[in-house]
Amino acid sequence: MQTRADPRPPGAPHPLTPSLWRVVGRQRETADVTTLLLAPGRDGGAPFRHGQFNMLTAFGVGEVAISISSAPGPGGGPLEHTVRDVGMVTHALCELPVGAPVGVRGPFGQGWGLDQAGGEEAGTDYVVVAGGIGLAPLRGAVRDLVARQRRGDARLFVLVGARSPDQIVFGQDMARWRDAGAYVDVSVDVAPPGWQGTVGVVTALIPAAPFDPARAVALVCGPEIMMRFVAGALVDRGVDPGRIRISLERNMQCGCGLCGHCQLGPILVCRDGPVVRYGAVVGELLRERQR
Repeated sequence: MQTRADPRPPGAPHPLTPSLWRVVGRQRETADVTTLLLAPGRDGGAPFRHGQFNMLTAFGVGEVAISISSAPGPGGGPLEHTVRDVGMVTHALCELPVGAPVGVRGPFGQGWGLDQAGGEEAGTDYVVVAGGIGLAPLRGAVRDLVARQRRGDARLFVLVGARSPDQIVFGQDMARWRDAGAYVDVSVDVAPPGWQGTVGVVTALIPAAPFDPARAVALVCGPEIMMRFVAGALVDRGVDPGRIRISLERNMQCGCGLCGHCQLGPILVCRDGPVVRYGAVVGELLRERQR
């Protein structure tokens, strides 16, 4: 029942009530990572921003927060969510066939800020640093940043780390970004014979990347320990901490700041994040273990 204080427009679904969507396509990225293409039902889908997430329901199993891995665009169309098979809910989602129903709530949270009025100044160097499946929440943003580079409004540098070559996601996308003029470099922790790239953690790619620290904006996503070291390496390189944005991942259950499970110090990650600006406060919060 809608109350007088309820900010939702008449007929809008409650934020805790999932809408019924369907799987209209699926793409296996690696042995344990699958991208699902989801199409909305009759109520359609809400607009979203780069870096936001949805709560996806595998009916009969549970619900989990998954970032949107496609880019906003005119005309709607299927949304892509890239899921790693790491638990009961994500396993159920990864196994869904085309045509299967999925519950969707969202979008929730703060994005990368690329689509805000004004944005950054022309000539910005965007440095995208991702660890493993952390490239998924950045994928749509990179697509739009490639377009900015083509217009001459920005330069783009994409640095990706993975455990091994067979764990690299979106390899075809990275090839397209490189062909479009972006600087793309990849490192792996463990390499088989024949690997031609860097072996080591993703921070090893930062010193050689030819971006200008004075005009750089960094977008970082991956395991929290990786983001902490990446942020430190970027600051050491001369990037302003206030121009480093990271995407946090905590125990998000409601998605809209009601339950408190994702609280990290003064931050409710689902509401105030997942994208936050790195700085003294966030830097200290990253040292807190996830419970």
